Amino acid sequence: MKKASSRGPLHRELDEELGIDARIGEEVSRIVHEYPNGGSVELRFFVVREYDRKIENKIFRDVRWSPRAELPSYDFLEADLKLVRDLADGKIV
Repeated sequence: MKKASSRGPLHRELDEELGIDARIGEEVSRIVHEYPNGGSVELRFFVVREYDRKIENKIFRDVRWSPRAELPSYDFLEADLKLVRDLADGKIV
């Protein structure tokens, strides 16, 4: 049986939320976040180095390009903070 890929749903989400046709690269991080209420979520992060079409903000309050070092100064969800710190510190990608 072939293992399901999370790249197809990610490609679709990037199209729906940012209007881009992304070429999904390698997985760069996987984080399991435990919430105080007992729930958990597994987050998988993939690199996207190329895409077609101009980025279009379809659902977010704000979208912008920023230097890595500035990322921790933005308001991210608790589950994303480890990845944000790793990106800012140059540990991944």
